[in-house]
Amino acid sequence: MNSAKDIWAVVPVKDTSAAKQRLASAVPPALRQALMLAMLEDVLAALAGASGLAGRLLVTTDPAAQRLAARYGVDCLTDGAADGHTGAVAAAARHLAKNGAGGMLTVPGDIPLVTAAEIAQLLDAHRPAPAFTIAPSHDELGSNAVIVSPPDAVSLRFGDNSFFPHLAAAEARGIRPTILPLPGIALDIDNPDDLRHFAGLGSRTRAGLWLADNLPTLAAAIGRMGE
Repeated sequence: MNSAKDIWAVVPVKDTSAAKQRLASAVPPALRQALMLAMLEDVLAALAGASGLAGRLLVTTDPAAQRLAARYGVDCLTDGAADGHTGAVAAAARHLAKNGAGGMLTVPGDIPLVTAAEIAQLLDAHRPAPAFTIAPSHDELGSNAVIVSPPDAVSLRFGDNSFFPHLAAAEARGIRPTILPLPGIALDIDNPDDLRHFAGLGSRTRAGLWLADNLPTLAAAIGRMGE
């Protein structure tokens, strides 16, 4: 079993009151914020339940997200929080490297099906430093979980098509990437089709239960997603 005790988990979270703009045509702002916070809590719960992490860090200035972090014993970093997903992760990598962390696992806050067992699988698959491990999104284009050891060993740049560029970035640093597809981590809720698929799963996660509770309000919108 790979030792991962020096790896910190990092979750970047922007302003939840303006979360999920690509769902704006289907979901009102207040409900989008509630959905984002439910998904974030699922992610934080999975990280809290995963053994072998040295610590957990939320990069955000959002008060609601910070309250969730406190509930799960997660530290908060505000540096870089306003610089987008890539900027927030880069700030966390610099912070962790400066403070002697052995590695960084970064995941987004919108993967509600992630489990502690999947986090453990990633940590077990991660090789000794220098090392790079990645779990792709369901379309195999995005990067839904990345472990880098040391934290700043590979420059990360996130976006809709970041998976293959991340593989190339690791290889350019002389690191052979470990690729580990994981079904829970793979599903990020980013657009109306993702939400429609997630609604159909009947998930018992916090986000899934929230969605079930709000189906009367969202049913028409979810129905339109499949048209």
